[in-house]
Amino acid sequence: MTNELRLGVNIDHVATVRNARGSGYPDPVRAALLAAEHGADGITAHLREDRRHITDADIARLSGELPVPLNLEMAATEEMLGIALRHRPHAACIVPEKREERTTEGGLDAAGQHNLLAPMCAELRGANIRVSLFIEPDPAQIEAALRLGAPVVELHTGRYCELDGEAQVAELRRIADAAALAAKNGIEVHAGHGLTFDNVVPIAAIPQIRELNIGHFLIGEAIFDGLGPVVKRMRALMDEAR
Repeated sequence: MTNELRLGVNIDHVATVRNARGSGYPDPVRAALLAAEHGADGITAHLREDRRHITDADIARLSGELPVPLNLEMAATEEMLGIALRHRPHAACIVPEKREERTTEGGLDAAGQHNLLAPMCAELRGANIRVSLFIEPDPAQIEAALRLGAPVVELHTGRYCELDGEAQVAELRRIADAAALAAKNGIEVHAGHGLTFDNVVPIAAIPQIRELNIGHFLIGEAIFDGLGPVVKRMRALMDEAR
């Protein structure tokens, strides 16, 4: 197994700031290009049902302008499936979505939603779009991803990031065990949600994890230090962990 660890930068919250004033700036596509220039291996964007940040026009521009792969985060709906099939991003990560949530609150129930997800996964694979499932680090969800034929899972790290002490150590162990189980079964492992400079290293050190997707923290830190330096620092921390 390669020891490479990729960094995907989520640019959703550049669009959040833009949409707060209804203006054309700051431009999330410009942010994506800058992130790629300074070490991002890919760009992630979540097109939500309510279009609270990323818009359809952003996805169209990202699809046409990015020099690195686009990972489209999407709910398991026919509308989002159609958008993915139209734009053909490198990857589509299926995530749970509730209109009232501020951000994604947990992993997708791949085990409980098999009948909904199976035809969507098949259509995405048929269009040569890499399918990823954003799930909890739970053996039952790994097994469900295997049954669905998903080549990638992204493990939810939000709970790990909220804990401390022994509870955090236990959650880190759960993530590591899930990563090992997925990799053993031929599934590529990604991870993300809530990662910062202070908590990324233990996650980055898990050898089976191939990609981290990080957004809100990087965009927030960019207010103070600039997006380029912030992406470079995260990239350096990830590299040092390996």
